[in-house]
Amino acid sequence: MHVHEIPVVMPYRLDLTVSVLRRLSTNTVDLFTPEGQYVRALSGSPKPVIVRVTQIRHKETLSVTIEGDATKETEILALVRRILGTDQDLTDFNRSAAHVPWLAPLVQRMRGVKPPRYPSLWEACVNSIVFQQLNLRAASAIMRRLIVALRRPAETDCLPVPLYVFPAAESVQNVTDDLLRAAGLSASKIATLRRVAEALISGTLDTTILEKCTSQDAAAMLCRIKGIGPWTAAVILLRGLGRLDVFPANDTGVASNIALLGGSGPVDARSMVNALGPQRGMLYFYLLLAHLEAHGEIGRPSFESPQPDVQLRSLFKQTEPPLDG
Repeated sequence: MHVHEIPVVMPYRLDLTVSVLRRLSTNTVDLFTPEGQYVRALSGSPKPVIVRVTQIRHKETLSVTIEGDATKETEILALVRRILGTDQDLTDFNRSAAHVPWLAPLVQRMRGVKPPRYPSLWEACVNSIVFQQLNLRAASAIMRRLIVALRRPAETDCLPVPLYVFPAAESVQNVTDDLLRAAGLSASKIATLRRVAEALISGTLDTTILEKCTSQDAAAMLCRIKGIGPWTAAVILLRGLGRLDVFPANDTGVASNIALLGGSGPVDARSMVNALGPQRGMLYFYLLLAHLEAHGEIGRPSFESPQPDVQLRSLFKQTEPPLDG
């Protein structure tokens, strides 16, 4: 076990950043303990590497404890910084948001949130595909069932719930459609996940390739995979590659959420998003935070809440617009 300190660009709040990373407190990959510690299990050999992150009060650093393969600590620390957005300076977005009457109070209230990133392109793709056209709770229930079906929990102590390593692309390719359907995935989403897994395993889709492209070209490349449209591609770029210049366009959902926050008349969502400048993607995270705040999910400790099949089916009947993906 080794303890490190990593610097953060202030202001920074670990609880807010973890909340938008995990979405709901039933997330079984990204855990948040009652003591305010973020815990994540990363793939390692022969055992997973357990990372524990705590915010140090009155210091511009996070404390990171690594349990596992010490030979990769430099790589792991760099990954933690990316996952938790520690190096992001959001001055440009904050300056633009200050001129939007309904958004400015939310940004001030959530001061310190940073844009998180998934550790891998594969994890970003899976989340984006599973969350297509579903509300948060329905998609999160499916994601949880999928992870539990594909992985065993990591061996670790003193956690309120089991901790899982996110399944690799190969794990989806090596199971039957019946197992994936049992998790709640539709036939079309199963097919899309298999196409993405094949593209990543074969190397036709690669993080390095996308990173060399503009956001527009990277989105076009992702959209060549059947089942990935502009909205899903934008979420992958935002959550997987940290491209803050993209915003997952969903005019109906964005307009309704803005109306909920602002309580005003019609809003030209597209013009408003463009006015937020090159870091416009942060609006996505703030809208999610507003939703999580309304449901008491911000900073809520992780807990285990399996969804019985009948309850899972009832979630699909809800008409709540998809705020996240």
